[in-house]
Amino acid sequence: MNFAILMTVLLFSDLILAQDVGNANETEISIEIQSCNPDTCDLLREFGAMTEKLRAVETRLKDSETRLKDSETQILELRSKESTKVIFSAATGGGDKGIGPFNTDTTLIYRTVISNIGNAYSPSTGIFVAPVAGVYYFNIFYCAAGTHPANLNLYINNKPIVAAYDNKSSSDTADTGGNAVFLQLQPGDQVYVRMLVNSWVWGSDYHTTFSGFLVTQM
Repeated sequence: MNFAILMTVLLFSDLILAQDVGNANETEISIEIQSCNPDTCDLLREFGAMTEKLRAVETRLKDSETRLKDSETQILELRSKESTKVIFSAATGGGDKGIGPFNTDTTLIYRTVISNIGNAYSPSTGIFVAPVAGVYYFNIFYCAAGTHPANLNLYINNKPIVAAYDNKSSSDTADTGGNAVFLQLQPGDQVYVRMLVNSWVWGSDYHTTFSGFLVTQM
C-alpha cells in the first residue's frame, strides 16, 4: 500500500470515528467506492457490510425489547387477576322466626355474614356489587313452612335471572329449596335476592342463605 493509499485510509478512519455507525450515509460510501483505490474500496465495502449488519442487529434488539415489555405487561395483568379474591356467604339472621309475608316485592337482606372476602356484599342492603369484570357463581337456599308460599328471585340489576319457589301446603309443614347460576358481570353490576309478594321463609343463621364468588376475571 503506497503513502497516498495509507493517508486515504487514515482520513477515512477519522471520518468513521467522528460519526455514529448507525447513521452512516450510504450514498457517500457508494461515491467513495466508485472513485477509490482497490485496497480502500475493499475497506469501504467491508464498512458498508458491517453497517448493514449493525442496523439489522439494532432492529432485532428493538423487536426483542418490545416483546419483552409486552410479556412483562401480560405477567403483571395475570398477577393482578390472580390476586383478586371475591367470596361471600350470608344468612338472613333474625333468630328462628319467619320473614314475611310482605304486601309487595321486597329485597331480602342477609344480615349474618359468614364470609365476605373482598367486601363486595353489603349486609345492610343485601346487595352484592361486582368489583371487577368476570364470571361469578351465585346460589340461594331457603327453608319454608306450608302456611305461605316461598318465592325468591335472584336479580342482576333490575332483571330477574333465576327463582326458587315452594307452593303453600296445609299438609307439608317444611320445605327447603334453592337455585344457582353463573353470571358474567361488569364492575358495578348489582346482584340481590327479592321475595315476591306474600312470600315467607325462615329467618335464622342457618336456614336461608345467599352466597357467591368470582370464578374467573375477564
